[in-house]
Amino acid sequence: MTATATGSGAGTSRAGLGVTALWLGPALALIVGVVLYPAVELVRASTSDYSITGLRKGAAGADNYRRVLEHPDLSTVLLNTVVWVAAVLVLSIVISLGLAQLMSKEFFGRRLLRWAVIVPWAASLVITARLFMLLLDYNYGILNQVLLSAGIVDTPVDFLGDDRFTMPSMIGVGTFVTLPFTAYVLLAGLKGIPDDVYEAARMDGASPWQAYTRITLPLLRPALMVATVLNIIYVFNSFPIVYTLNDRNPGFAHDTTITFMYKLAFKSAEKSVGMSAAAGVFNVLLILVVVLAYLRISNWKEATDA
Repeated sequence: MTATATGSGAGTSRAGLGVTALWLGPALALIVGVVLYPAVELVRASTSDYSITGLRKGAAGADNYRRVLEHPDLSTVLLNTVVWVAAVLVLSIVISLGLAQLMSKEFFGRRLLRWAVIVPWAASLVITARLFMLLLDYNYGILNQVLLSAGIVDTPVDFLGDDRFTMPSMIGVGTFVTLPFTAYVLLAGLKGIPDDVYEAARMDGASPWQAYTRITLPLLRPALMVATVLNIIYVFNSFPIVYTLNDRNPGFAHDTTITFMYKLAFKSAEKSVGMSAAAGVFNVLLILVVVLAYLRISNWKEATDA
C-alpha cells in the first residue's frame, strides 16, 4: 500500500512538473532566444576579430575592449551621454509634473488634452525624428521660417549642423518623445493620493504651496522614482532620435554611447564589429548598474515601510 501511494505521489509530481513546463516553456524559450543567446553572442563577438565584411577571423581576447577604452573620442561620447540623459531626464520630469497636475483637474477638453499628450508616445521614434528634421531644416524648416518672419533672426539657424545647436535640438526632441510616458506615470501617482489628505491639510490651514511640497511631492515619490529610473534606461538607449538627427554630422562630436557603438561597426574608420560589441558590453554594464541601484532603493524603501 505504501509503495503504491509513493508511486502515485511521484506520478502526480511528474505530471505537475510537466504542466508547469508546458506553461513556462514559451516564456523560457523567449527569454533564452531574446535575452540569453544575444548576450552570449555579444560577449563572444566582443572577444573576436572580424574582417571588414563581417566574417570572424579568430579570437581577439581583450584587445577590442582596450581599443574602445583608448579611442580618442570616448571622453567626448561619454560627456555627450551624460549631458543627453541628464538634460532629457530633468526636463521631462519637470514638465511632466505640470502636465500631470493639469491632466488631473476637471475641465472642458481634458480628454482631448490627454489624447494629445499620448500621441508622441504612439508614433514611431524614427517617424518623429524625421518629422523634426523637416521642422528644423536649415533651408525649408518651418521653425526657421517662423523665426525669419517674426524678425527674431536675420539668417536661418542650422539647428542640426551647427555645434552650438545640435545637442540642444536633440535634447528638445528627446524631451518631447519622453513626456507622454513620464506624464502618465506621474498622473497615475497623483490619482493614487487620497483626497482626504488634502482635505485635512486645508482644515489645518495649509496653503496650496505647502500642500504641494509637503503632501503631493512626498506621496508622489514612488512614481517619481519609477519614472526616473525607467527614463534613464529609455533615454540612454534612445538610438533613433540621436542617430537620425545627428546622421549628417561627421565624426563623434554629438554621439552618445549607443550611436558610438553603431558607428564603430558601420560608419567609422575602424569598421570593427568586435569594437562595437565591446562597446555594447560596456553599455549593458552601465544599464545593469542603474537597474541594480533601482532594486536596492526599492528594497530599502520596502524595509523602511515595514
